[in-house]
Amino acid sequence: MKCIKCGSDLFESTTTEAIELGNGLLIIRNIPCYKCKECDEIFYTGDVAQRIEEITDQVKKTLSNLTIIDFRQTTAA
Repeated sequence: MKCIKCGSDLFESTTTEAIELGNGLLIIRNIPCYKCKECDEIFYTGDVAQRIEEITDQVKKTLSNLTIIDFRQTTAA
């Protein structure tokens, strides 16, 4: 797989996302992704991006000030 930003090779990895939700902050750790070897751009597969959206929607309903979730410990809805 090639980076759409710079054209370099991608490698499988994990990352952490911090998402500002207005009334709090959601941190999702250990998200599977592909990272570019040159520019460090991060890419998600479609199913991972969909799961991030589902997690975000669920957390919006109950968020206090800070929520930290490990992606590997979540299950698909």
